[in-house]
Amino acid sequence: MQRKVLGKTIDQWVEETPIIADMIDYKPVFWLNDSIEDWEETTYNNLELSWKDVLEAEERWIRFAPLIAKLFPETEPQSGIIESRLQELPHMKEAINNNYKVAIQGRLFLKCDNALPVAGSIKARGGIYEVLKHAEQLAMNNNILKEDQDYSILADKEAREFFSGYSLAVGSTGNLGLSIGIMGAALGFKVTVHMSADAKQWKKDLLRSKGVSVVEYESDYSKAVEEGRRLAMLDPMCHFVDDEHSKDLFLGYSAAAIRLKRQLDENNIKIDKQNPLFVYLPCGVGGAPGGICFGLKQIFRDAVQCFFVEPTHSPCMLLGLSTKENDQVSVQDFGIDNVTEGDGLAVGRASGFVGKVMEKLLSGVYTIEDDELYRLLALLKDSEGIEIEPSAAASLKGPVALINAKAGIDYAGHNATHIAWATGGSFVPEDMKRDFYEKGKRLLEL
Repeated sequence: MQRKVLGKTIDQWVEETPIIADMIDYKPVFWLNDSIEDWEETTYNNLELSWKDVLEAEERWIRFAPLIAKLFPETEPQSGIIESRLQELPHMKEAINNNYKVAIQGRLFLKCDNALPVAGSIKARGGIYEVLKHAEQLAMNNNILKEDQDYSILADKEAREFFSGYSLAVGSTGNLGLSIGIMGAALGFKVTVHMSADAKQWKKDLLRSKGVSVVEYESDYSKAVEEGRRLAMLDPMCHFVDDEHSKDLFLGYSAAAIRLKRQLDENNIKIDKQNPLFVYLPCGVGGAPGGICFGLKQIFRDAVQCFFVEPTHSPCMLLGLSTKENDQVSVQDFGIDNVTEGDGLAVGRASGFVGKVMEKLLSGVYTIEDDELYRLLALLKDSEGIEIEPSAAASLKGPVALINAKAGIDYAGHNATHIAWATGGSFVPEDMKRDFYEKGKRLLEL
């Protein structure tokens, strides 16, 4: 007898949503969102967040810049602004065209969040932002800080002693834990990171070296979050950073759209319906890509098309969106094992909050096999000299997925700008980077 999911058998689900059959068989798929609406026709007042919230997030980042520069000297050249470069990839574009027998139209760029200072990944945007906002609220409520003050005073002994009476906790596969742990510890908070079985040992070691408490679980990401949330609720002095539901995380990521707009302007790249922007974002639980997509849609509206990418073994956001059941379904419900080498993407159930926001904003989702991550990683190093981690390489398949899926090819004309978002990699130990590259080279030669 077939197991049932929300009262329906797997066969019934496949009949209603045929793409599920290929997802169960771990085949790469490309899905276009038929629920996306033109910006002008959509009542965005129904969303819980707005452009005003995005602007407030960017203003908070600017207020905290002097503190960040003081705590992390590597950010001084950028005056404490945590940001990454936008780099064109002419040689990688050629390498992709040759290896995949396609012809990408327009220009291809990499958003280099793999090299973000402080935390070395895209999670610096959301995780650090939520820690800073929480610290701001505590400090203001206790007359340690006023909004018109220089926020670098929060690095002083008095502030650190104050924050040491409070705790932060988070459930993470790795990179979010790093961003929370590094910033929280720098301010003086007691930090606990609940890490899933697939979290890499070097990330646990790095956190412990910063004085962060790491709790390990044999099960996956969802269990680490659930247990972290439960324990934090027992401590009134503890703030739990909830990757599945946090609006603050989401808004920290969304501010990236403002910075990207500035970088496009600096490169004299015009974005409108005749000159569209395509952005490819690796997706785990959904907060980082969701926040960035939300910010980009606020700025560029129908001129930007955002696509998430997930491993074939962990397509949680695609499952939630394609069935329209959001976080009510998990990949495990359908017998999909949620085991992937895409560090940070091994998530079985998507954020319900993000899924709801993405219903009418996201253009589509594609999935990718683990071996493909390594091939793309090696191609990028050979062609452009850039090193990233496997999960970040997922974004580089975006233009190919778009071209090969006939439904998407009309999007991508000669005037298109394609941005692959590199989500992490600079903190990866050198021996592991070498292993990633060598594995990718072997796979390319097959």
